[in-house]
Amino acid sequence: MSEPKTVERRIAFRKANRTMPRRRLDIPTDQVNYTNPELLSKFTSDTGKILPRRVTGVSAKLHRKITREIKRSRAVNLMR
Repeated sequence: MSEPKTVERRIAFRKANRTMPRRRLDIPTDQVNYTNPELLSKFTSDTGKILPRRVTGVSAKLHRKITREIKRSRAVNLMR
């Protein structure tokens, strides 16, 4: 494999292929439910935006589940 052509591309390549710094394994998947807004609020910012995976450190599968449950919780007015 050849090296990226410029320094900026090389830095971006290394950032994109870096391993995640920390893994969150302390979140039980059975507690991720739309009726549990206290847990779901840990994955939203102060303004209500859903935090990305690279910030929260959860797996992709769990992040999809968290996102789905946050949206359900907002739909039934349990979260904002």
